[in-house]
Amino acid sequence: MAVYNTPSDSANTAVRAFLTKVGEYYLGYSFNTGSGKGKKIWQEIREEEFQSTCAYCGVRADKLQIEHLFMFNRAEYGLHHPGNIVPCCSCCNKRTRLPGGGYTDWKQHLQQVCSTHGHEENYEARKQKIDQHFKKYNYPDLNVNELHSIRVIANSLYENIKAESEKSLLLYKQLDEAFVQEST
Repeated sequence: MAVYNTPSDSANTAVRAFLTKVGEYYLGYSFNTGSGKGKKIWQEIREEEFQSTCAYCGVRADKLQIEHLFMFNRAEYGLHHPGNIVPCCSCCNKRTRLPGGGYTDWKQHLQQVCSTHGHEENYEARKQKIDQHFKKYNYPDLNVNELHSIRVIANSLYENIKAESEKSLLLYKQLDEAFVQEST
């Protein structure tokens, strides 16, 4: 649970819900990793394809998290899709922030993890495994126009949700002033 909720929190959630629906559009079915078919696919990816190891550092762990290779946010527009998720340990599930804003992409992150752990020789094999994973699950190779369309909609959704929160507060203040303050 969040310690402090902001309009940006609800706006980011709306963007992730949108990216989930776009991923399901390309997939052709619902992809809920918490239950049913989606959960089964996630377990297969984690346990069979990656043998319960982190896709980045190769460490075997019981508690592996879902990592969206193309980040699941309004900056990178990664879709919630089987081809875009891999198991990741909690240490590797933290990408480096870039000086101009944004974060490293998955290839830069993989290279950084391999280098930090002194396993540079594992980079190419892990990268190839992830590339094969994209293909196996037919992750859509979105063209520039598709990415731009997703970006425009995601940014619009984000800004509209934030604005609705502010409008709701203003409406509450007006109602409070008109009905609550008036009766006291």
